[in-house]
Amino acid sequence: MFTRIDHLMICVLDLERGVEQYRRLGFNVQPGGTHPGKGTHNAIAFTDEDYLELLTIREAAEERAANSGKGSWGQNLAGFIAEGGGIRYIILQSDDLVADVAAMRKRGVDVGDVAEGRRKQGNTEFRWKAAFLGPRTPLPLFFIQHLTPLAERRKHTPGSGPHPNKVFKLERTYVVVRDANATAAEYAKVLGMPQPPLQRGTVIMADMIVFQLGPHGLGIVQPYAPGVAAEALDRRGPGPFQALYRTNSMGAAARWQQQQGLPPFPRGTRNTGEQAMLAPYDQACGAYIGFVGTE
Repeated sequence: MFTRIDHLMICVLDLERGVEQYRRLGFNVQPGGTHPGKGTHNAIAFTDEDYLELLTIREAAEERAANSGKGSWGQNLAGFIAEGGGIRYIILQSDDLVADVAAMRKRGVDVGDVAEGRRKQGNTEFRWKAAFLGPRTPLPLFFIQHLTPLAERRKHTPGSGPHPNKVFKLERTYVVVRDANATAAEYAKVLGMPQPPLQRGTVIMADMIVFQLGPHGLGIVQPYAPGVAAEALDRRGPGPFQALYRTNSMGAAARWQQQQGLPPFPRGTRNTGEQAMLAPYDQACGAYIGFVGTE
């Protein structure tokens, strides 16, 4: 079964500059590694049990060759980055990927075979199984089952300790669409879950349907008024646009960001009554990064 959101892939134009910007936001981003045969490389910020991935093209010719096939997960990666980057994929963790792929196919989902992936960091190799949706199910998701345990991955990512912004988990990520009910039905089919009821989001000014995957929410949202969801839809069209992180101290996050020379970010009140703070896309490499928590 799908147990959680494993990580978000945020594509950036330049990895070094992306790392610098996310460190200014208060994430303790560390070098990741290269993807042999894929032409890409990444950097990683671990939270308690999920992580944020910054990814870009390392070798253009290799990346073009790797992603030239129809339905490739990296298809038009260069174009996506050239248009401003941002959240490209939401990666879901499975505890039995072969079984999950078989179950999706029974539900009529177009999904590819399970394949092994790897990443090299110095002399260390990290391994996983992955599966990708096919062109008849064009959702911004793919699926992973780690073969290298989390503790081992953390051990080889020195300096990935507490974040200056006091973030400790991904709370929720959002996909903006034009018709939340119709699109959520597609997600329900892929996930093998009932479709949750519609609720009103008061910070992003959008109606939303939130699938709960373990500790994480996956929100399918439709703007009902001007706001960041409508802005994202107008700017880039349907797709993932925001990650909301839970912090132990909103004050610590705001102070760190001000110390780095960033402007104060807008705040709003969630439908839970909590305060949320949102870094706009031009301060987060094409993504909207939110923070929620106690003062």
